Order: sequence, then structure tokens, then C-alpha cells
Amino acid sequence: MTQSVSKWITEEAERVGFDACGIAKATALDEESAHVEQWLEGKREGEMDYLTRNKEKRYDPRLLVEGTKSIVTVLYNYFPKQEIGSSSKYKIAKYAYGSDYHDVLKRKMRQLLARIETQTGKLEGVRIFVDSAPVLDRAWAVRCGLGFIGKNTTLIHPPLSLTASRSQTYEKGQTAGRSLRQCGGSFFFIGHLFLPIELAETGKPLTNHCGRCTKCLDACPTGALEAPFHIDARKCISYLTIEYKGSLAGIDPKTFKGWMYGCDICQDVCPYNRFALPNKEPEFQPSEQLLSMKESDWGKLNQADFESLFKHSAVKRAGYEGLKRNIEFISKES
Repeated sequence: MTQSVSKWITEEAERVGFDACGIAKATALDEESAHVEQWLEGKREGEMDYLTRNKEKRYDPRLLVEGTKSIVTVLYNYFPKQEIGSSSKYKIAKYAYGSDYHDVLKRKMRQLLARIETQTGKLEGVRIFVDSAPVLDRAWAVRCGLGFIGKNTTLIHPPLSLTASRSQTYEKGQTAGRSLRQCGGSFFFIGHLFLPIELAETGKPLTNHCGRCTKCLDACPTGALEAPFHIDARKCISYLTIEYKGSLAGIDPKTFKGWMYGCDICQDVCPYNRFALPNKEPEFQPSEQLLSMKESDWGKLNQADFESLFKHSAVKRAGYEGLKRNIEFISKES
């Protein structure tokens, strides 16, 4: 497919509502896979055994979906207008304020696919992935020119003005999603379309622009960020409050800083999130019930309350028992 078709796809992504879109050729992620293997050798994934399965497919999209030739990657902003629990001890990661992002993004990506198929005809073998398969999400976002990996290991998406002035890896007129970069930072969901058609690439990987900044490493209360670009998930508050199902005994509850589901500390302190703008997705807005929760309410949370509050939320991944465990744990903080 020509460069003009790829440009049209990124523009259609904007019309659908995505904040950025880029396209890369489906190839093996040799360099990236070496980094993952080194990380896994240190057993820093904890109980996330799924990261050790289907690794070959994770490292080469053509093994995951036969016939894949191009990958369209999109970013969708989830930075909230209002924070929940910003002044209390019961805090929830921003990505889980509203409806489950898996469902929201997949619906929007199906809309984008439908528009693409008006130009290509019906495509066979297309797959949509939103944090739900052996895919190196951040690696593909980088390949598509949508950002760089920060020292806190998140994808950082610089606003267009900053990208144009600082990056030497972007060629003039070749910036992926150039009309879409209205906000920046790391509060973005990542989604992918695996397509069985050849498309022109729309961007090049950005060089890292963290510079000498170590705010994320300095702010991590559990020491999970052991070094720049290196995280030990076993110490991470997000991992401990969501993925880890065991006992939290032996951990100082003060180190959780009031986070009962996930953690945004390393993102909140990142200077690039000064460029974050509130998202415009109605389904990402927290319910009035959630906004009205007080500290005393969390302490009395029961199963019915949990189901009502988080019926369509990603918080259900922790489950009622898991969230209750976390609430009781941070309640011990004196």
C-alpha cells in the first residue's frame, strides 16, 4: 500500500477519536526480546507466569497471527479530569476509573477497522489486541514512532511540538499521527490492529528524552524501580495490589502510600505528564457513586458494594477478596 493510504489510516484514527496512530511492518522484535529475556532470567515477573508462555509469538507477530504484514498501533488518552482519593488513603490507578479499557478500545478499533475495509475490502485474518495477548505493546508503539520508553518503563508520548524540536530520529513530514499529538505523557492505553496487507511505515522510533531526570526512581516508595528502565515487578505496588494473590505480611503498609488498586506514583511525578490533558471518553469517567466514596465507606465495603461500584471496571481483575485484602492492609498504616 502507498504512503498516502497509511496517512489516510492515521487520519481516520483521529476521526474515530484516538490520540495517536502509527504503522510499522510486522517483523521480529529481536532487540526487544533480548531485553525481555534478560528481565525474565532475573525472575522479576513474580507470579505473572503468562509472561513466560508463548514467548516466540510475543517476539514475532507473524507467529501469533499467520499472514500479518503490518501493525497499526493506536494510543487513547485516559488522564482524568478529576482524581479519586487524591487526598485520602484509598486510591485507585487512573486507568481504572471508568469502564474496562479492553472493551472500550476494542469497540473503537473495530470502528477504525471498518473504515479501513471501505478502502481495502473485507480483510481476512485481522486481529485486534488490547493488552490481552502475547504482544509487546510498548515495543510496537515505539516501532510506530509514538513515543519512547521512560526510565519508569512506561511508554512516554511527547506532544508534537516537543517531538519536532528535540527528536533527531523523526524526518520532516514523517511523524506518525502528526495531527493527533495534542497531548503528551504516559497516561495512554495501547491497542493494535494486526493486518494482512502491506502498508508504508509512518514513523521511526524516538530516542529517549529522559535526560538526567530520575524523579520516577526517586519517588517509587517500594524500590521497584531498581535502576533506569529496570523494574522488579515483585516490589511494584501495582503488581502487589492486582496480580499478586498471596499475603502482604512482612511489607510495611506505609510504603503503599494509600494505593489500594494499582499505583500512579512514577507517572504522576514524570515531567512529561505536565502535557497531559483530560480525556474526552464518556466511558472513562468515574461514576457518581465512586466519586462519593469516603474513607469510612471503603472500610465497610462488602461484596454488593464492590459489584455495584466496579461492574464494568478493570478493578474486577483484583476481585472483591483482593481489593478487601488491600484495603485492610493499607488501613494498618498509622
